[in-house]
Amino acid sequence: GPYPFGPRRGPFGVANPFGVAVLGLQVHFGRWLIEGSPAVVLLDVGATAWSLERWKGELWESCAIGIPWYDREANDAVLFGFLVAWFLGEFAAQSEGRPFIVGHFHEWLAGLGLVLSRARRLPVATIFTTHATLLGRYLCAGSFFGGSVRFFLGLLGFFASAFFWGGSVGLRGAFWGRGAARDAPPRCRHLDFDLDKTLFFFIAGRYEFSNKGADIFLEALARLNYLLRVNGSETTVVAFFIMPARTNNFNVESLKGQAVRKQLWDTANTVKEKFGKKLYESLLMLDREDFTMMKRAIFATQRQSFPPVCTHNMLDDATDPILTTIRRIGLFNSSNDRVKIIFHPEFLSSTSPLLPVDYEEFVRGCHLGVFPSYYEPWGYTPAECTVMGIPSVSTNLSGFGCFMEEHIADPSAYGIYIVDRRFRAPEESCAQLTAFLYGFCQQSRRQRIVQRNRTERLSDLLDWKYLGRYYTSARRMALAKAFPEHFTYEPPEAAAAVSPNRPQMAPNGPKRPQMAPNNGPKRPQTAPNGPKQRPQMAPNGPKWPQKAPNGPKRPQMAPNGPNRPRTAPNGPKRPQMAPNGPKR
Repeated sequence: GPYPFGPRRGPFGVANPFGVAVLGLQVHFGRWLIEGSPAVVLLDVGATAWSLERWKGELWESCAIGIPWYDREANDAVLFGFLVAWFLGEFAAQSEGRPFIVGHFHEWLAGLGLVLSRARRLPVATIFTTHATLLGRYLCAGSFFGGSVRFFLGLLGFFASAFFWGGSVGLRGAFWGRGAARDAPPRCRHLDFDLDKTLFFFIAGRYEFSNKGADIFLEALARLNYLLRVNGSETTVVAFFIMPARTNNFNVESLKGQAVRKQLWDTANTVKEKFGKKLYESLLMLDREDFTMMKRAIFATQRQSFPPVCTHNMLDDATDPILTTIRRIGLFNSSNDRVKIIFHPEFLSSTSPLLPVDYEEFVRGCHLGVFPSYYEPWGYTPAECTVMGIPSVSTNLSGFGCFMEEHIADPSAYGIYIVDRRFRAPEESCAQLTAFLYGFCQQSRRQRIVQRNRTERLSDLLDWKYLGRYYTSARRMALAKAFPEHFTYEPPEAAAAVSPNRPQMAPNGPKRPQMAPNNGPKRPQTAPNGPKQRPQMAPNGPKWPQKAPNGPKRPQMAPNGPNRPRTAPNGPKRPQMAPNGPKR
């Protein structure tokens, strides 16, 4: 990787392999301070900036790739690419015997090293993995830059021995690339709902209004608000939008509300302490002064306007997609609305004066994460929710959603709601998302607790011990393509990709569809109260005649056999067994 530190920074020792000091290169070797302490080779890009123009010309002559002079990021990619190609070539040349090298390149910033390795015919098996890159974002947003990025990724896919994308949705895209005013409201308190009956939803990520699904989420919230109001529900939904945008300062109303909340909290604590002392000393309750203090604190929460939707002052308030959509659907945090919206255009931090919590604490405090993305090659946000035991909404246009559909028989039973955005129209997808949100609001507290426990069971599927198999398979494929005489590759079977601890096998969890639940039809032999097919196994039912203790015995089963009168019962005797009767 590139060396990001200064001359005296970084936990890496300086090395001088291959006599690079003569070439004017700087290579740093050390151990990465993470679990496993892997060896790391870092190449100083800045030390070779004097070769930039020469390498640009060589890149154009050999690969017909032009790099603009004003793009610093692209210039660094050129320098790093040539350094990587040089390093791989020197490593292969000075290795004893024939080395089998695998070069795994991530994203286009490292892609030039792959192109140069193939152009120079280095003995390296190459892998290119692209994650949530500019390709899908530009194509989904309709940007004209998509054509050039598509060309470059197509070139990388052509040169690489193996081409991988972080999610099946991105993989399909990779193969495609490879080929109004209102009246003044009355006085109202900002906190006019029961927190015990409040659910917290959130969406977080880059501010990509359509790609991240913020548009369909807002529309679904408007419909959810209508359903909750029409059905007289006491549930209140607070939806957070955590997406960074251009701001210039905090919203004054937000800061004032935070100050009022702190004042109300301090007043309540003061009254509580005085109440405890008076109760102990003279069994007196609250006096007039205490009541006056509490009333003043409560009246301080009243405002002439609705609570602000956005916590900051936006630079482009009139054209911001989220704010303009909120104005269109009419969700202004009215006291009559059952859905409240809070737009926080800044990533969360424990040092923030408005929302002083870290992202992990915030996620654990919410009830549902909603990520109805239109473009999401993998989706780390719903995966993080799953690991922390928080139900989430995803789509079948995200890698995470497709992964869960492949591995879980009934994802919704485990708190993973998959919205169909691939085969349904936007209107139908919005209706499906609304149904998911409304159904979640109808759950009891106990049902939500059980669902969170089930969601946390899926964390094994997202462990690197399981996901790392895909990287291993990719490297084996690359070696088999680059060195077919030494390596073979067999694609893993479908059963091999299944984790041995699949969630549907977890105890007390919901069963797969083929296993009928308690209210579904059952097989006859497992019916608890139905007729038995084998009477001899019934504990209290009729028994076979030979087992009867007092009934008549079968002749062949008589214990003492025929012609033995001493064993005959007290009833009438059979003629052949009478001792003094007439003979037959």
